[in-house]
Amino acid sequence: MTTAEEDLEPPPAQYIEAQRVMVTMGRAAVRRITRLSPVQVFVLGFMGGFFIGMGALVSVLLASGVGTPGTTRLLEGFGFSAGFFFVILSEAVLFSEANVMMPAGLLENRGRALLPTLRFWVLAFAGNLAGAYVFGVAVHAAQKYGPADTRLLNEVIASKLQFRAIGGVEGWFKAVLSGVFANWLVGLAAFFAVMGRTLIGKYIPVLLAVTAFDAANFQHAPANMGFFGLINATGHGPGWDIALGWSIAPAAVGNLIGGFFLVVLPFWFALRPHERAAAAKECSRELPQPASAG
Repeated sequence: MTTAEEDLEPPPAQYIEAQRVMVTMGRAAVRRITRLSPVQVFVLGFMGGFFIGMGALVSVLLASGVGTPGTTRLLEGFGFSAGFFFVILSEAVLFSEANVMMPAGLLENRGRALLPTLRFWVLAFAGNLAGAYVFGVAVHAAQKYGPADTRLLNEVIASKLQFRAIGGVEGWFKAVLSGVFANWLVGLAAFFAVMGRTLIGKYIPVLLAVTAFDAANFQHAPANMGFFGLINATGHGPGWDIALGWSIAPAAVGNLIGGFFLVVLPFWFALRPHERAAAAKECSRELPQPASAG
């Protein structure tokens, strides 16, 4: 006789398997590349820059005045993770997330649509920069913060420009390498957010990865845009030429490398072709297909 316990089904898995995440991310990237107009991509990038500017502001406000370095880094990461998670939930466009989504899309699409993919990257970067700039100007016009907040923001900016003191090719190389590690962690945050089945399941890995990159002071181009947007709006920042040349641009190059070579390519290579094919068929059966663009 069958017992009641034997009739019970096992609980559903709390996360999606890695091979299905790769397929899901690749297909989502292909849809974005093929169905969003350049103006739409820029607007979504602008939203992403606004969210990241907000994350930079909240990270400073939560951590200012805290005495111990470890607690300061923890609160900065917690504050900044809010901005990144808002990007994930709203499906806004973030350059660092695109560094994982777009390579996954190229692999899913077998290298087709290369030019639209490159255009998406450029518009994401431009939209993020514009959003961070406007957010900084708007916040400066609306709010005035205390000396502890200003002091911490200056410390953050100094850490973002640490490679300028080294200078030359060596300084740029170190900044790029730091950007590689940053988008390894932020790329994993995007990857694990897709893996989660609930809001909490999505947020916890985002919080952990963002806190890790913030604590290590790795260079993350959109994050740097947010911090420079805040300080340059006050008139006491280093200016956008220095910010771009010694922080945002080398970080962006490193972010591109890190997202592809440390996140997408290893997962794609490790998953055998028949596993990817099976995952693709399973996703086609289970995932709802979006309506075609009108």
